[in-house]
Amino acid sequence: MSTSKAGEAEAEAGGGVLPRLVTLLRPERFRLAVVGAFTVSSVGLLVIGPWLLGRATDLVFDGVVGRRLPAGQTKAQAVAELRAQGHGHLADMLAGMAVRPGAGVDLGRLGQLLGLAMTTYLLSALFGWAQARILTGVAQRTMYRLREATEEKLTRLPLRYFDTHPHGDILSRVVNDVDNVDTTLQETLNQLPSSVLTVLTTLGVMFWISPVLALASLVTIPVVMAVVSVLAGRAKARFAAQWEQTGQLTSMVEETYTGHALILAYGRRDLVAEEFRQENTRLRRAGYSAQLLSGSIFPAVVLVGNLNSVVVAALGGYQVATGAISLGAVQAFIQYSQRFTAPVIQSAGQMNVLQSGLVSAGRIFEFLDAPEEPALPAEPAEPAAEEQIAGNRPGGHRVRLEGVSFRYTPDTPLIEDFTLEAAPGQTVAIVGPTGAGKTTLVNLLVRFYEADGGRILLDGVDYRDLSRDQVRRCFGMVLQDTWLFHGTIRDNIGYGREGATDEEIRAAARAAHVDDFVRTLPDGYDTVLEGDASNVSSGQKQLLTIARAFLADPGILILDEATSNVDTRTEAMIQAAMARLRAGRTSFVIAHRLSTIHTADTIVVMDAGRVVEQGSHAELLDRQGFYHELYHSQFAETLVS
Repeated sequence: MSTSKAGEAEAEAGGGVLPRLVTLLRPERFRLAVVGAFTVSSVGLLVIGPWLLGRATDLVFDGVVGRRLPAGQTKAQAVAELRAQGHGHLADMLAGMAVRPGAGVDLGRLGQLLGLAMTTYLLSALFGWAQARILTGVAQRTMYRLREATEEKLTRLPLRYFDTHPHGDILSRVVNDVDNVDTTLQETLNQLPSSVLTVLTTLGVMFWISPVLALASLVTIPVVMAVVSVLAGRAKARFAAQWEQTGQLTSMVEETYTGHALILAYGRRDLVAEEFRQENTRLRRAGYSAQLLSGSIFPAVVLVGNLNSVVVAALGGYQVATGAISLGAVQAFIQYSQRFTAPVIQSAGQMNVLQSGLVSAGRIFEFLDAPEEPALPAEPAEPAAEEQIAGNRPGGHRVRLEGVSFRYTPDTPLIEDFTLEAAPGQTVAIVGPTGAGKTTLVNLLVRFYEADGGRILLDGVDYRDLSRDQVRRCFGMVLQDTWLFHGTIRDNIGYGREGATDEEIRAAARAAHVDDFVRTLPDGYDTVLEGDASNVSSGQKQLLTIARAFLADPGILILDEATSNVDTRTEAMIQAAMARLRAGRTSFVIAHRLSTIHTADTIVVMDAGRVVEQGSHAELLDRQGFYHELYHSQFAETLVS
């Protein structure tokens, strides 16, 4: 999918993302109810504050004006005198004030109002702090559950998903996108409820103070909504493209890192650097476009809000002059007007975060909605069948493939009508040219993929009557590509069986000829392997994975080019160890070097997904067929080299 198409798809899907994101908060319903109470208290007290300050302003202004009027004169017399002098506007203003001629500012009452206002703001801040603290916990617990869901999803996805999706994009979804949703959730949960409540309560107070000024303030709302709607809609599609490009860049970095040695060996450093610059440029352009559009929302809304303040100040001043409203009421209204537009401006300023977060949430939900392999069969296996395959029985398990067919893509057959039987304790070697289907056969045996046709039986029980976990518990694998994680050598070997003792780990290490080189390391079994295990050689990595298989002691063993990364001397030791490991269990050995499998009980020769020959090493050589040609071609290559 191209970046633009991906962006459009994410933008179209965004409509259903927000409700689904809200459903993640259901386990926090009680805490959210408490937060709602704190929010109402905080906003309510915050709304009272400007009214108290307006009353204080009126008290001061009335006292200043009253002190200038002659004592003993009533307010009505003062108003009449001003009208007689031709000061009609001043008379109207004085008529609307609560002045007492000759009296100054009531400092006691002023102190009470200011103290009450301070207490109101302090309590509002306290409730706001409690709200923020609870919401922080709500957001973190919600993201914890989301991370758990993505981790569990990774274990349930079929291997086909990882074969068809770039690893870097998957990593970007489960790491970068989850972090982005975390940021969005933190900010929106703290601001959205209080912003909505502030707008509603403030608007009610504004109409109570002055319907004319309130209507003038409301004119700005359609303008703000239009600005936000146009810019935010365009920004959302740009953010989708940005995060899609982030996934592609992450994928490229992951590939470059894993193949760093080959890049240097082939002198492709400059080429890779140029490709990275191109990808980085695309990401920069996508990010610039998204941030430019979303960043334009805030200053545009601020401009509208400032224009509204100018209009309110002008109309309010006129109303004070005509006596329709007091100066303190205008002051309070201006504060309410700013509080009314501030949540709108804040929300507009957070639209880039919200839009980016919704796109990331859409990518995460798309990942979580990917088709999974069913964990259990349609009908559970009979208890007798489960007991039949349970554990590592003496002599190993019997595996039979009957008419199995498989294809990765519907129009490209790979394995057709494949039949094979491995008796308990038997070693079956699978050989053939590249692309013959050897590794695919292993994937079918371990149920990384499901057969399209035919059936596979484990001790007479059909795979389809067993769960994948039941099947895989019978298998142990040593692959050509070693997998070691960041941890000690003891932990990496102990990964083969949970709860293994140190003595069992050391015994497995000795059986795989690991103990000798581990003892030469400064920290022995406590040596910490780096993320890519670069502090041990490739041959030692392979030995560690073989020791892990020794410890697992599986009923069925799969060796896929298990000795390809070791030298000749080490290979001889491994072959001897493998002979001991294969004893008493069914084994499948995949090898390109035919000299390593001549002792196998049965050799299956594959070509183009079919069994072309089957028999022992001597029998196949005597037939002088396909295996004979493969064997002697390798022997001739060895002599030439």
